[in-house]
Amino acid sequence: MKVIVIGGGPAGMMASIKAKEMGYDVLLVEKMQSLGRKLLITGKGRCNITSSLDISDFIKNTPGNGMFLYSCYNNFTNKDIIEFLKKEGLQVKEERGNRIFPVTDKSIDVLKCFEKKIKELKIPVMYNTKVEEIMCANKQVVGVKTPEKVLKADKVILATGGKSYQATGSTGDGYIMAKKLGHSITPIKPSLVPLEAIDVDTCKELQGLSLKNVSIKFIDKSTNKCIYNDFGEMLFTHFGVSGPIILSGSAHLVRYKNIEQKLANGAIILEIDLKPALSEDKLNDRILRDFNESKNKMFKHSLDKLLPQKLIPVVIQKSRIQADKKVNAITREERLNLVQLLKNFTIVIKGFRGINEAIITSGGINIKEINPKTMESKLIKGLYFAGEIIDVDAYTGGFNLQIAYSTGYTAGMCME
Repeated sequence: MKVIVIGGGPAGMMASIKAKEMGYDVLLVEKMQSLGRKLLITGKGRCNITSSLDISDFIKNTPGNGMFLYSCYNNFTNKDIIEFLKKEGLQVKEERGNRIFPVTDKSIDVLKCFEKKIKELKIPVMYNTKVEEIMCANKQVVGVKTPEKVLKADKVILATGGKSYQATGSTGDGYIMAKKLGHSITPIKPSLVPLEAIDVDTCKELQGLSLKNVSIKFIDKSTNKCIYNDFGEMLFTHFGVSGPIILSGSAHLVRYKNIEQKLANGAIILEIDLKPALSEDKLNDRILRDFNESKNKMFKHSLDKLLPQKLIPVVIQKSRIQADKKVNAITREERLNLVQLLKNFTIVIKGFRGINEAIITSGGINIKEINPKTMESKLIKGLYFAGEIIDVDAYTGGFNLQIAYSTGYTAGMCME
């Protein structure tokens, strides 16, 4: 049986490997000049391979249609990818937040494991080849069309990725091919993406400041509903906010009802608790203690122990306490307002950065048109999907790469 896999990212490579191990005649077609271009830039070039959480927790970390992946996650787990890499000679390590990385801290070493296995299994790879169309007869796959020729196939696995990081080859070609065959595509939006703020001047002033161990909440002001909350690290940029907990929050915001309208109305608020380890009372006590130690100092010189240097001028401005006011003249009301400010530092969110700044794509092939147990199309016999092209997406932390391996493995395994 002839199987053609379109797309040489982690989903396509895994699908090719499994299909070949099942005894099929496999051809991997890649439009770029090398495999795994996007894999190389994941985890800032270190490759966050997967998460060490129990596989049952992966669905909770997949806000975009996680239940659809139940079978896939169990067919090929996080333990399976770690074992696969070990067999190919690569050891892994665990870091903060259950993140699994290669011990070498180099994504190229993860890619080399896939390439080594592909070579070992003698899977031919056709590089610099763009598939223009998937050929069908009587609602069944018969081959694929490239600019040069038609390649015959009994089965096709479409693993062309989403639309994020387009320089790596993810330009949305797969959506067009699937649409031609009658598949519907849910709206394509950026996910795991930095967010733009209305108060851009504040963010510009704080640009480059990384806050560790802070709590955040995204709140819909029109309903007072908390959309998402998290704890960890975030970053201020010249346009707004970024960093791991902001990116994970964006995966929720992108799927929130009427989000575009809510953003336009200034209803989406990011609330930052700068001191989550301290209750309001404890923080008040702490500030009192600091103030008592520097009674004759001006307010602007009294916050050095409490806050990062870059944050102090902004906090002073937002507190409405005069910068030159002596600490011993600050009223109880002013101090309590300062506590509120530090526990609820707010930024109004204006929108998402563009798809090319997104780590992954939200949206894709409608999951209602795919068999979740096999990844086969319900519309076209012999057509399978794997990876980011499907309308599934997860938080940061290795979950999206696990989706790629698990769906690729399932598609390669479940062809009859």
